[in-house]
Amino acid sequence: MRTAYRCRAYPAPEQAAVLNRTFGCVRLVWNKTLSERNHRYRAEGVRTSYRQTDAALTGWKRTGELAFLSEVSCVPLQQTLRHQHTAFGNFFAGRARFPRFKSRAGRQSAHYTRSAFRMREGVLMLAKTSAPLRFVWSFGDVDLAALDPTMVVVSREPDGRWYVTFAVDTAEPAQAEPAGHAIGVDLGLTDLVVTSDGERIANPRHLARKARNLARYQRRMSRCQRGSGNRRKARAKVARAHRKVRTARQDFLHRTTTALVRSADVIAIEDLSVRTMVRNRHLSRAISDAGWGELRRQLEYKCDRAGRTLVVIDRWFPSSKTCSVCGHVLAELALSARHWTCPGCRTRHDRDLNAAKNILAAGRAVTRNDSGDACGADVSRQGSSLPRSAVKQEPRAARHSA
Repeated sequence: MRTAYRCRAYPAPEQAAVLNRTFGCVRLVWNKTLSERNHRYRAEGVRTSYRQTDAALTGWKRTGELAFLSEVSCVPLQQTLRHQHTAFGNFFAGRARFPRFKSRAGRQSAHYTRSAFRMREGVLMLAKTSAPLRFVWSFGDVDLAALDPTMVVVSREPDGRWYVTFAVDTAEPAQAEPAGHAIGVDLGLTDLVVTSDGERIANPRHLARKARNLARYQRRMSRCQRGSGNRRKARAKVARAHRKVRTARQDFLHRTTTALVRSADVIAIEDLSVRTMVRNRHLSRAISDAGWGELRRQLEYKCDRAGRTLVVIDRWFPSSKTCSVCGHVLAELALSARHWTCPGCRTRHDRDLNAAKNILAAGRAVTRNDSGDACGADVSRQGSSLPRSAVKQEPRAARHSA
């Protein structure tokens, strides 16, 4: 298994100059290769292979106009070509969008493989630099002196901070002790997480709390002249404000998902189409601020590491409209209705708690390979062994997620 450790880096002025020059060359190679690849496809209808881009890079270095590409390490440039080749493969496979051009105002990075760096006794030396790169190691349970990374990524964020990431091949982690418990999780905006046990985790709304200061920084930046030093400083302030929001959200989601994984052996969640939901112009900012997609991503890899089971319920399963007591399904339920009474058994339901209980019932049905308690759920299990899905019982035509 591959693990990455990301640390703050503090390059010296000479090292920063070399790395900034490397970032510029990486960006130039990416943009020029992408432009020529697109032009060739439009003119001839032919795709460009990695070997052809590699030959083109060698030719560029021999020209007088682009001879400066030879002044930096060749490894980050080669890695850029590999990443673009992989990006196009993901695009044609339907896993990602079309590759875009890189901007100098965004995040800059350079990937170094083993031939371009040396790591001994916790001291990192990069190609084309004459002094070790200083960084702060903040992982006390990992011996830095024994670290043997396969790749090193040096990056610079838009707010000016430098980072170094070590990719390390490690053994499979020890699985967590059985908890003897299963929970269903319903995601929302007022309460980010509502579990079938009745626990509610409020949505901290990180972006909403910083929106006023962020808007003020953006107004100041818009008044500055483009290309000026004051605009560069204002843009860094905006980037710092966004970074604070991003790191606070990441920390909160990590704490939340870790607590969920430690508390249950089986976790059932709903498959939300976040990409479609953010098209709602009234809720798009709140949905993006909640980070539902990131929460699911963290649950997936943490459950895999801890040996837990993550069950993903089909997005068309009416968890909110189904009575968790008798199974009655409402024809309609407005989004503003936070409580409702079942016409069949007259049970008063909290909308989110009822949905979490139904999600848990569907998850248990899958883990038992029994559709009896699924209440009509169509569910899918994450992992190597895929049990039989529950039968869809909605009256309308069923739609299944990929």
